[in-house]
Amino acid sequence: MEFDAVLLPGRRAESIAQGHWQDRTINDYLQACVEQHPDKPALTAISLDAAGETRRFSYREMAQMADRLAVGLHRLGVRQGDVVAMQLPNWWQFTLLYLACSRIGAVLNPMMHIFRERELTFMVNHAEAKLLVVPKSFRGFDYEAMAMALKPELPTVTQIVVVGSTAAHGFEALLSGPAWENDADAAAILSQHRPGPDDVTQLLYTSGTTGEPKGVQHSANTVTSNIVAYADRLHLGADDVVLMASPMAHQTGFMYGLVMPILLQAHAVLQDIWDPKKAIDIINQEGVTFTMASTPFLTDLTRTVLETGQQVPTLNTFVCAGAPIPGPLVEQARQGLGTKIISAWGMTENGAVTTTLPEDDDSLSVTTDGQPLPGVQVKVVDFDDSEMPTGEIGKLLVRSCSNFGGYLKRPHLNATDDSGWFDTGDLARVDANGYIRISGRSKDVIIRGGENIPVFEIESMLYKHPAVSQVAVVAYADERMGERACAVVVPKEGASLSKEEMVAFMQQQRVANQYIPERLVLLAAMPATPSGKVQKFKLRDMLRDGQI
Repeated sequence: MEFDAVLLPGRRAESIAQGHWQDRTINDYLQACVEQHPDKPALTAISLDAAGETRRFSYREMAQMADRLAVGLHRLGVRQGDVVAMQLPNWWQFTLLYLACSRIGAVLNPMMHIFRERELTFMVNHAEAKLLVVPKSFRGFDYEAMAMALKPELPTVTQIVVVGSTAAHGFEALLSGPAWENDADAAAILSQHRPGPDDVTQLLYTSGTTGEPKGVQHSANTVTSNIVAYADRLHLGADDVVLMASPMAHQTGFMYGLVMPILLQAHAVLQDIWDPKKAIDIINQEGVTFTMASTPFLTDLTRTVLETGQQVPTLNTFVCAGAPIPGPLVEQARQGLGTKIISAWGMTENGAVTTTLPEDDDSLSVTTDGQPLPGVQVKVVDFDDSEMPTGEIGKLLVRSCSNFGGYLKRPHLNATDDSGWFDTGDLARVDANGYIRISGRSKDVIIRGGENIPVFEIESMLYKHPAVSQVAVVAYADERMGERACAVVVPKEGASLSKEEMVAFMQQQRVANQYIPERLVLLAAMPATPSGKVQKFKLRDMLRDGQI
């Protein structure tokens, strides 16, 4: 695979000079952990799935398993620059596979476990992945059967590895069982192909508006420069215990649940299925001090604490991102959890861009999305790229040490000018104190519980339904998820469409269930401009006001 991370070389000199890029990879940070705290708890993975288990690793044990898996990957033909695609929930194998790939210069491509045939096929083929790692089953779904059925459609995949399978293609048989690290050639394999700090180390697909996801390329320098600034701002250190229940196949989970604890020499605790009652138990059992997730997680945790009377005294900080935080929720969480609620905003392309500060008044977590992290600049411009006055809404541009290296095979979509300003596609305003507030999206994306719904792709599928003449998918507000999707359809003359028929049709398209609109509204005609362009803002207003 040839990676076209064209945005990295131009930023290197300045980023090094300013001290944001430290030229250290995850291998360097893990080695420091082993040398300084070999027996300290490094990773506790708690599975709530049917075949769940709790697995614990010290830093010494984690490094040994990373070596073992790395040699095993090499035995399967994975070489420097090869992509390992992985569709796992928050299991220990997720963390260890990333560390193993980093040992031999392979690139990890995490994919959300909600994806099905359509999304999986596109991402694996676009990345030209050599290996595909899936669970045998998770939450009742048979991933092994799906992956094996798709194998003929994945020409670059030479091996499918199944976690939880006792077959010859099982994870344990191929990777974690044999003591590969003791083989005669192991030392050479583990030392000769380490990636450099500017090599692509992570490939993460983000749902786009053009019908296909885009592969975001990150290096060690882009990832770690964000985490160092983030952890410093939030006063996090080696004594912290980090709970990650948000999927690690999202940048939130990956950066702050997988990589950050190793950089801090802290203890990471993974939860694979969100259950607020179990989360309370885990927080108390493990002494969790920090977590980050989207608003629904905070809503659920707060509600459960208030209903059960169980306390979470060790939980100092909850960083909430992905949707605005309702004011009453911050007040309830502060009183019920005794936890500082931090508002944050970011993207797959950058990691966290802005956060409120632990020292800030709680009201700022309700009214703003925070101020830029060190090493990050933001500005708001009009559609002619002229800077807007303070407080006025315009396009949000970001220039950051953690900005991605570019979209794989799509450099024309990088949306980054010669000065390094990245067009986020969001609309925002900046106040006199430098705090931003996201006020809308120029990209047509719905964010449902922190998960981007690719509106254009869903609309394109619905247009294929024989009863659909026109369709527009728009967001409507939801207390728990932030937003949900509504399909507004103008049926063909003499035709009709029920919600049940729409859902069945979408399922036939093999799309992730979370992407299927949860409401259906039929109209005789769409609100439109004189040129015929659908006015989605009017549809959103009509939904909000109960007119449809």
